[in-house]
Amino acid sequence: MKKSRTAALAVVGAMSVALALSGCSSSSGSTSSGPVTLQLWTGFTGGDRPGYAQIVKDFNASHKDVQVKLTVESWDTITQKLPSAWLTGSGPDIAAPSSDPNAIADYVKTNSLLPITNTGSGDSKINTSDLIKSTIDEYTYNGKLYAVPANYTTLSLYYNKKLFAAAGITNPPTTVAEMATDAQKLTKGGVYGISLADNATIQMWPVLQWLEGGDIVNSNNCSVVQTAAGQKSLETWANLVAKDKVSPVGQTGAQADSLFSAGKAAMEINGPWAAPGYKSAGIDLGIATIPTGVDGKSVTLGSTAPLAISAKTKYPKQAQEFLAYYTSKAVQKKFSLTTGFPSVRTDLNDDPQIKADPTISTFSSQEADARLYLPKVPNATKVDTDGETTLIGQITRGTSIATATKAAQSTINGLTGCSQ
Repeated sequence: MKKSRTAALAVVGAMSVALALSGCSSSSGSTSSGPVTLQLWTGFTGGDRPGYAQIVKDFNASHKDVQVKLTVESWDTITQKLPSAWLTGSGPDIAAPSSDPNAIADYVKTNSLLPITNTGSGDSKINTSDLIKSTIDEYTYNGKLYAVPANYTTLSLYYNKKLFAAAGITNPPTTVAEMATDAQKLTKGGVYGISLADNATIQMWPVLQWLEGGDIVNSNNCSVVQTAAGQKSLETWANLVAKDKVSPVGQTGAQADSLFSAGKAAMEINGPWAAPGYKSAGIDLGIATIPTGVDGKSVTLGSTAPLAISAKTKYPKQAQEFLAYYTSKAVQKKFSLTTGFPSVRTDLNDDPQIKADPTISTFSSQEADARLYLPKVPNATKVDTDGETTLIGQITRGTSIATATKAAQSTINGLTGCSQ
């Protein structure tokens, strides 16, 4: 699992970190007579990495007056180094600051980002109306847009067809109730019905809570885990894990992936980055949309990382020109078809070639039902780690839901500033 929110918002306060990434200057590589060179940092180290590199390569080939130099580091390294680099003007012109979309809020507070103004229609503009709306909302503060989505995908249900057949189950579950029943049937003979991770991972427990009618916070950023609906939404899967042992307890994302790859778990909720590894591992793989919830409606997690421009770049026009190219329809279509990831554009979902790819189309088809996790919630990362992750760890180990949610509510409200 390549996505993690851990430490994603440790942005402000990293001033003592040395500026060490090579070539980290907006003016490096450019001369008064030569092409402008833009530095770009990203943390995309997974299977989609070649797709981003290809975008840069194609841009450089078609823009002789503007060249982009891509530097790929781990998300933790970028999270550690970028805040001070951007504040001092020694950082890259463009960066994906974090795998956490809420990171943009902190960079806005430190005036580190350039407001994006090159919006409109046509390939030379950033067509915000064709991008995922929730991401544009997430990246807009005080009426100004500060980033575009570097990527966007949903989570789907991976399942092992061989294990399903052995259990006498012919199709993947279409409702959350069926998924719970299937998880129990599939748990036998050293195999777990589902592989759930609750830390160092893309968030899958919030999806289960949403499907069961619950949530973490309300529109006022106040915890709702201890409400009647909130507690009920946790009950089914807490009992399935703690009592029926349908999944190991306390797994990281990597551990959950390994369990499914080894054929020791029949289901897992995950993103498109996992598909190549599961296929390589020889899993008889099925990918289905997330089952509908107790209200009959679909919901899943929308996962994204932002792409933003430094407020101190010497080349704001050229940097925005690159973002327009990056988010253009032709470029995003090529990216999807070569990586297997959905695009950041909604107007590609009906493209015949996109629809013909079973993996891309499954993930793309859920975009309208996807939700960002804790969007614009203050201290979102600590709400996740100290509130949600701790809560799930306790109830899956047998702590009563009433006790665990009471503590989680206090922790979450203290972090978000909620006053009931």
